[in-house]
Amino acid sequence: MKVKVLTIFPEMFPGFLGISLTGRALAEGKWSLEAVDIRDYAFDKHGSVDDTPTGGGAGMVMRPDVLDHALKAHYKGGRLINMSPRGKPLTQELVKALAQEEELTVICSRFEGIDQRVLDKYQVEDISIGDYILTGGEQAAQIMLDAVIRLLPGVLGNSDSTKEESFEEGLLEHPQYTKPQIWEGMAVPDVLMSGHHRNIAKWRQERSEEITKQRRPDLWKKYLDSKRV
Repeated sequence: MKVKVLTIFPEMFPGFLGISLTGRALAEGKWSLEAVDIRDYAFDKHGSVDDTPTGGGAGMVMRPDVLDHALKAHYKGGRLINMSPRGKPLTQELVKALAQEEELTVICSRFEGIDQRVLDKYQVEDISIGDYILTGGEQAAQIMLDAVIRLLPGVLGNSDSTKEESFEEGLLEHPQYTKPQIWEGMAVPDVLMSGHHRNIAKWRQERSEEITKQRRPDLWKKYLDSKRV
């Protein structure tokens, strides 16, 4: 997968994407990263990329002509994404779809956002990682890309690793345990020590359902609805 990131802070990349599994996959060529400095495409010597919002208001807005200049130089097709709190939520289903793409171009907006006209021209897809505001899109882009890259072939050593994760079956993941069997007076549940795979699977399913019902009633309702279909 080819990833291009348009940002005014290219030094923020690869960031944490350059370590651990995603960093190793980057070094091994399972994905590539190009961080483009939007300021390189400004029209003045100061590298100005923003201006005051038309109609008044606080903050600054990224200019359409500058971003268009950068996109013309670097966007060659594929999915074009803007990290924005007004975008559609990033879900595991969406992550899976993004992982099928050969190329992703991600815009990291700052200030009060981007002039709508350039977003309309390129039919940019707004994606949000949650109902909160960050100082910029760079952090959100790295979170989204981490979720996507780990699903690329060969990035996770064991392809089974994702099968029981939260959201894979519409439920949150069951509790996990490891050695020692007893720690500070707390024991691993007996069923997990039984070697009875069917009982273990049943226990994990029940715990997943219980946790989802308690913590995410929205997911629990969606899960129940899916079972009625």
